[in-house]
Amino acid sequence: MKNKIVYTFLLLVVLVSCKKSFLDLTNPNGPTLDNYYATADQVQGATAFLYNQPWSSYIDKAFNCIGDILSGNMLSSAGDANYGNNSYVYFTVQATDGNNLLAWQANYKVAGNATVLMTTFQQKLAAATAEQQGFLNEGIAEAQFIRGAAYFNIARVWGDVPIIADPIALASATNYNIPRYQQKDVLQFALNDFKAAFENLPADPIVTGRASKYSAEGMMAKLYLYRGDYDSAAAAAKDVIESGKYALFSDYLGMFTNPNNNNNSESLFALQWIAQGGYGYANAEQAYCAPASLLKPDFNTGYSSVIPSLDLINAYDFGDKRKGWSIMQEGYTNPNWKNVNFPNGFVYDTMPGGQQDDATHITTGTRSNVLKYVIGPADNNGANPFPTNSQGGNSMCTYMLRYADVLLIYAEAVLGTNASTADGDALAAFNQVHQRAGLTAVTSLTKDLILHERRVEFAFEGDYWFDIQRQGFAKAKQIMEAQERGTLNGDGTVNHTGVTVSSASQLFLPIPSSEITADPELAKPAVPYY
Repeated sequence: MKNKIVYTFLLLVVLVSCKKSFLDLTNPNGPTLDNYYATADQVQGATAFLYNQPWSSYIDKAFNCIGDILSGNMLSSAGDANYGNNSYVYFTVQATDGNNLLAWQANYKVAGNATVLMTTFQQKLAAATAEQQGFLNEGIAEAQFIRGAAYFNIARVWGDVPIIADPIALASATNYNIPRYQQKDVLQFALNDFKAAFENLPADPIVTGRASKYSAEGMMAKLYLYRGDYDSAAAAAKDVIESGKYALFSDYLGMFTNPNNNNNSESLFALQWIAQGGYGYANAEQAYCAPASLLKPDFNTGYSSVIPSLDLINAYDFGDKRKGWSIMQEGYTNPNWKNVNFPNGFVYDTMPGGQQDDATHITTGTRSNVLKYVIGPADNNGANPFPTNSQGGNSMCTYMLRYADVLLIYAEAVLGTNASTADGDALAAFNQVHQRAGLTAVTSLTKDLILHERRVEFAFEGDYWFDIQRQGFAKAKQIMEAQERGTLNGDGTVNHTGVTVSSASQLFLPIPSSEITADPELAKPAVPYY
């Protein structure tokens, strides 16, 4: 079993590593637990995989389906089949839905890979030198952080779910049936992982772009806020703030459209993609978000499959620069995006709904496209210098936790259950985020004001659904039923579409039917884990 673990993960290391040392294995008998993971590079090469491919089928489409379409930030364009034929728009997602299954599989794959690495490193510790114990313990903590992140996702998306603490034993078992555990216990399991990672990770990332102890504490703050433990959320967020290791990045637009800005001062946890890594290793977001006229001359992508909703477009306050930094609308230009359609630079020029796109005009249901995570067409004589693969995949990181989130978590946690607050520290945290967007500082905070700020700050980052969900069913129903989920007619009028939310069960996705078939215990009521 030890050798099986090592062989499995050695393959993953070779696939994702750019370091020649991982390929120069001269032992004719191959790697074993005894002769591998003996250096920091080998351990760090293995944990690198946890920031990449295992997440891909979640980030690919389900990330937006769950975080932004359910929440009303996005629409699936014309019922695009890749995004569930509008089932995420109208809360009709079935247990047979493909993206639901992919999200489930991906998050459990992340958790499983992390757990197996933890077990492998723990076994290696038995005969390790003092120096090796140091980087092995860091590797365990890093894997534990990633596992916590996966279970935090799993608990928020599906509610009561299995916890698989020992996938190796499960793979060897004759009975694969495991129960669902209560969501509160799954959240506690994730929190315990974050706490352990906080205790054992260094204050600065081991490798640029990796997790640190403050990454773990930031995720602890986010989890505390989700479950309504405001005092703990405030304390954890404040500790991250007072560490002095993070700051808001000055170029909000460039933070999402320029891979050179990866792992900037604002990033606490981000997935790391490889432009030339192929499917599953590169960031494919722009393939689905960008218009055809921008990408199709170079790639067979640019589908406008998901577009900004009218409700989100209208949510930005007057003067909020984040609207132009997050959304392409009429008049948006980028002189560096050049192709045969735009030899002098890209210009976003829309046409009324119902008309067909041509080489330089764009038609979507809301006459807009997502700008975040779009880096543009292939390199054109240096006009757009960022590497891409044959389908436009690139190395733009995916942010899972930004410092802006920590600041807004702190502000909301200080507010707690109060109707409003004028606490100076909470206002200072909130206004850092608010003023970066070009808006005037506020002098009092309310829950609705903070939730609005979170919506426009983190639009298209897969997060707003969880902000709605954690308000409880009555508030979530009020928010969602007030939204405009329609499109524009040819004359510019709105084809109004709303939703009716009738059950608290709609706040969570159904467990995929194929999983219930394989494990009938999943159809039964949840049980305690602790």
